[in-house]
Order: sequence, then structure tokens, then C-alpha cells
Amino acid sequence: MKAIICGAGRVGYGIARALAQEGNAVTVVDWSADLVNRIASELEVTAIVGHGAHPDVLERAGAAEADLIVAVTHSDEVNMIACQVSHSLFGTPMRIARVRAQNYLRPAWRDLFTTGNLPIDVVISPELEVGRAILQRLETPGALHTALFSGGRIQILSLLVEEGAPIADSSSDHIRELFPDLRLTVVGVVRDRKLFIPESTDPMLAGDEVFVVIEPSNVERVLTLFGRSAQKVRRVLIVGAGNIGVYVAEALERLGGMKVRLVEADKTKAENAADRLKRTVVLHGDGLAPGLLREAGAEEAELAVCVTNDDKVNLLSAVMAKREGAGRAICLVNERAFENLREPLEIDAFIDPRATTVSTILQHIRRGRITGLQTMAGGQAEALEGVALSTSPLIGRPLDELELPDGVALGAVVRGDQVLMPGDDDRIRQNDRVLFFAEAAQVGRVEQLFRVSLEYF
Repeated sequence: MKAIICGAGRVGYGIARALAQEGNAVTVVDWSADLVNRIASELEVTAIVGHGAHPDVLERAGAAEADLIVAVTHSDEVNMIACQVSHSLFGTPMRIARVRAQNYLRPAWRDLFTTGNLPIDVVISPELEVGRAILQRLETPGALHTALFSGGRIQILSLLVEEGAPIADSSSDHIRELFPDLRLTVVGVVRDRKLFIPESTDPMLAGDEVFVVIEPSNVERVLTLFGRSAQKVRRVLIVGAGNIGVYVAEALERLGGMKVRLVEADKTKAENAADRLKRTVVLHGDGLAPGLLREAGAEEAELAVCVTNDDKVNLLSAVMAKREGAGRAICLVNERAFENLREPLEIDAFIDPRATTVSTILQHIRRGRITGLQTMAGGQAEALEGVALSTSPLIGRPLDELELPDGVALGAVVRGDQVLMPGDDDRIRQNDRVLFFAEAAQVGRVEQLFRVSLEYF
């Protein structure tokens, strides 16, 4: 596949890296010579300095031969025009654009992004994607990360092994012996910041981040085994009334049964949020002020969600909310340099909006073969779900005898309403949904397991 990526920031870099690792021909376009030089030196891609929406630049990038353009510059308008030019002048088959401004995304303007108007196949809104990711975390507040697959029939949880947790120093085999009815597959472990696929006899040590595949009905039991609280969230404190904060508050209002309070330092934003929200208490003031946090009910909040547009404010407000009594804290963090502060600051989970956006874009790029995708472990791994078609080499293989590449683990197989785990006495059949967990370098080989030959058609 030939792909053009407009924008060499973190999102563009992440997409280019993923596609290049799979052997695709990738060209990256950016106005910044520094970003272009960096990406050209670190990745096996072609990099061009230029304006991503200009026809001559897209022509140099190979738009006439490209299968795909992904426009993720800092400008919504540049992203949209890049897709328009690629379609109108070069006939690029697939066009994806990142659009931040919510005014473009109102339901009333749903026909804007169509072939007759702005020909964009997929519009990605980082704010909405992050909002959805936060809402998933609310369902499993004790997890560092969570992702649903197969319409919610299976779930991957990323969990920290606590010192003294029942599961500490145990292997997958040992867990199965102790809890034979607990259907759980350990697919990945991060230890000393490096990810590996464990053997069934490898122990999980205190401080490990462990990725497990389960059925959602087992979430509470698994959280307890890892020494994490399974308490349901009923009182939420949100710091930041931007698009993400208001989106989360509105979603919680629709769910009902929750007490939500929102703090915003900007008076205009606070007033706008108060107008939009019906049952959320909106407080105007500094989310770093202990008195305001107390007034907002931090002491009784089971969860604090810190989502301002300033990483440092998010970090500090999360720390202060927990010191005031909040049970857990989720923090929006854009800057990678802050990633190592989560544990020292005792913040329960970071959400990286760029990583979330990359996962969503990659899922759409691979939608012909892959039905679900999530980037994990800071980009070190991906969870991929695909459909086993009749020509797939997976068909007919027993679950325990799959010849998988090193760095790839089978998570689960879903057949209708039935969930199969490694160890079950069964074989993969046509149209089964198969979930794999793979190190980033092995993603291309996993995709080959879902390949379709010409004879299929």
C-alpha cells in the first residue's frame, strides 16, 4: 500500500511508524523542516517539506499513485482541503482527516463530509475519541487501560500488579489451577518499561503492568485478584470544561444515577458548560485551589477526571484532588516527557489523546481485514481483532496448536455469543472473530493471518 501522511507531529509519526513497519510505502509531508528531518532519520519513509494541501506538494508526494491519504496537521482546514485536492486532482481512493472543531461535526451538517461536498471517508475527532476512552475507564476504574472487542463480548484490561496482591508471583498456569472457572488469558506484560509476551509458566511480579483478556462478567473478580478496587463510580469530579470535559459530563448525565461536578477556570467556558448541562453542578474557579476542590466534593468523589488543555494543570489537579480525598484520578497528558510521572505522583491512569487517535485511524485503514484495533503499552503493542475468512491459514487449527510468530499471543475467539479461550478444546472456524495481542513489529504478520486470496472472490 502507498500512503501519504500530511502532518509529522506525534499522530502523523505514530501512523507513519505503524504503516512503515508493515512494509508499506509511506510519504510524510510537513511544513516544518525540523519535523521532516526527524521523521526521515528515524523511520523508513520518504519525507517532504511543504504545505500538505498544495497540489504541487501532493503531486511530489505521489498522490496520483497513493491508495490512502491521512491528513493530521494542526489545522482542520488544511486537513480537509488536502483530502479535497487528493480526490479532485489525483483520485486518491481513501481519505482520512482529523477535525478538532466541533462546529464542523454537528449532526445538522452531517452531509458536509460526502463525495459531492468534502470527500472525506473518515473524520476523526480527537476530543470525541478521548471522551469515549474516558467513559470506558469509568466502567473499570481500577484498570490502567481497557478496550472492548466483538461488540463488548470480550475485553482487554491493563492492570498493575500491586504489592501483596493475591495474583503477585503467580503464573497463568497457577491461576488456572486456583480458579478453574475464571476464564482469563494473560497476553502481555510490561516490566521495567519493556513489553514481552509471557509463557504460561512466567510469574507476574509486583510492579508489572499485565494485559489480560476476559469476558466482561469477570471484571470484578479479576480486579480483586490484582488488588484493585472494583467499586462502581457514582460521584465524579471533572476539571476542565472544554470539549472533552463537557462531552464526558453529558454522557454521564445520560447514564443517570451519578453525581457530577465540573470545575472550570475560564468564566466563558464555565457559563457555556452550565448552559449545556442539565444536572451537572458547574463551578467557576481554579482547579488547583484546595478550597474549590473541597467545594466541588473531591473528598467524596470516587473518580477525578482532569482534562484541561494544560498537562501541568491536569497533573497537579489530579494530585490535589486525590489529596483532598478523591478515590482515583484519570489525567489527560499530551507530553511524553510526563509519562514516567504517573507512578511517583500516584495518578491512576494517563490518557494520551494522540495514542487514542492513532489507534482509531489505524483501525479505519485496516478495516478490510481488521474489525477492531487498540494501541497498547505506549505503542509497544497492538490488540487486533479480525474475521477468519475461508482462505485464512487459521481455519481448522486447534486453539492450542496455532503456529504464531514470536511476539504474538492469542487472546480469544468469538463465535456468535460463544467466547473461546486458549486451552478450550475447539478449532477456529470460518467467520470466527479472532483477537490477537502482538508486539508492534509483528502487527504486519498478524494481518497476514486474516489475508484473503483472489480465489475468495
